Amino acid sequence: MPAKKTATASQGGRGGAPAKKKTTRKRGPAAPRGPEPLESAIDLADDSVAELAKRVTEAGGATLAAFKDPYGGLPLLFVSLPLRSIEATEFQRDLSKVHADRLSDAIGAVGVFLDPVIAVAGKNGFTSPNGRHRLAAAKKLGQRTVTALVVADPRIAYRILPLNTEKAHNLRDRSMEVIRMARSLAKEQPKSKEKDHAVSFEAAYFLTLGTAYEERGRFAGSSYQSMLRRVDVFLDGTLPAALRQRDQWGRRLLDIDDRVAAHVKTLQEMGFKSPYLRAVVVARCNPVRWIPQKRGAPPPMSMTEALGKMAASVRKFDPKSVRAGDLALVAAVSSDEG
Repeated sequence: MPAKKTATASQGGRGGAPAKKKTTRKRGPAAPRGPEPLESAIDLADDSVAELAKRVTEAGGATLAAFKDPYGGLPLLFVSLPLRSIEATEFQRDLSKVHADRLSDAIGAVGVFLDPVIAVAGKNGFTSPNGRHRLAAAKKLGQRTVTALVVADPRIAYRILPLNTEKAHNLRDRSMEVIRMARSLAKEQPKSKEKDHAVSFEAAYFLTLGTAYEERGRFAGSSYQSMLRRVDVFLDGTLPAALRQRDQWGRRLLDIDDRVAAHVKTLQEMGFKSPYLRAVVVARCNPVRWIPQKRGAPPPMSMTEALGKMAASVRKFDPKSVRAGDLALVAAVSSDEG
């Protein structure tokens, strides 16, 4: 009997042609950059740090070392500053007394203050864009001084937020920090454009949500995040003008949320008991929910159009259209995302 023909891996293509193997390029390490170890030290008399070191001395501090950062070669000072000479920037997230107390207890238990804060020289002493809780803990512990890495470029103060990836802020804290940063920059650099600060702000929707959180601290911003990230982009106008627009969008969001809250209350009165009621209402009214999302594609509609359509959908929303299965589906999706 003739042997039966069997398909093999090499005959995966049509007509017996070998199937093409899918190759994926592995991204290797970047080309070496930055100073070598022996090139990192900077003499304190060097022009790149001399003026900054003088500011430290005038504040009653001591410069312990000067060096180049290992990535971009930016001149940095490692200093000891009087605690009274450094304050947290205004745009940081609010102080959590619980967190500050835990931190001071931990430092006291270990017996050493290890993490220096970042400091930027200002008109009146130094400010730290990322050290609010460490400074509060140091004050509680009665420290006279605090160690700091001082940078000469004041713009770094506004670019710290994207570096905070190890323990990300929640949406409210991050949005509040970004909008405060934007309002501070609008005063310092009123002619600069919003889009010029994209790196510092990280995402445009943080600005819009920030204006809403300013008005209503318990605003449920996460319900609108998926919609906003599809349509909210950095604006080409100056910061003051852009902030006026953001304030208007924030108020529209709050108006929408008021109507959503009313629908949620109606659903609860109908007997629905679920933490996902708001999510169901918002999802039903999301104007970009069913529009396919392609990577790198422009927003499917403008921010103004999206908010207008969402407001109209919320007004027309009928709570009686909600079924128990809708809540189960949203709960399953939320569980997968978590």
